[in-house]
Amino acid sequence: MSKLFEHLNWANLRILERLRSGDAGSHAKAIGLFAHILQAERVWLTRLQGQDSSALPVWPEAGLDFCGRMTKQNHEDYTAYLGSLADGEGDRVLRYANQSGQVFDNSVRDILTHVALHGQYHRGQINALLRAGGAEPVNVDFITFVREINGG
Repeated sequence: MSKLFEHLNWANLRILERLRSGDAGSHAKAIGLFAHILQAERVWLTRLQGQDSSALPVWPEAGLDFCGRMTKQNHEDYTAYLGSLADGEGDRVLRYANQSGQVFDNSVRDILTHVALHGQYHRGQINALLRAGGAEPVNVDFITFVREINGG
């Protein structure tokens, strides 16, 4: 699971860098999607830690400064969380309520997998917006990440 979250951070940093560049900085919708990715990561971590996430908006009104702070904070906090998981804890079922108060039960592993896949889904939307606006999309493919960390 830690490799998925290494990829998540790598991909977030690449998106952040592109959105901060001059050719993409004016893409308000892309920035809004990125803020949503990061805030959703925070919401899920809050739930994983057994805390109430109902006060956290999943679609924050935020800019690139927020995105930069959240990218760093989420990476640090997920790294610590994943490092604290005991063997077999991924199978533990967690009960939580969503922002509407609806209660669900999911395993820690399924929640972590969802967080990784959710971000990748929206990074694809961000790339589509960048391309439509004339900017080059960002390669955030998992296999590219693997090649880079393996030096190839």
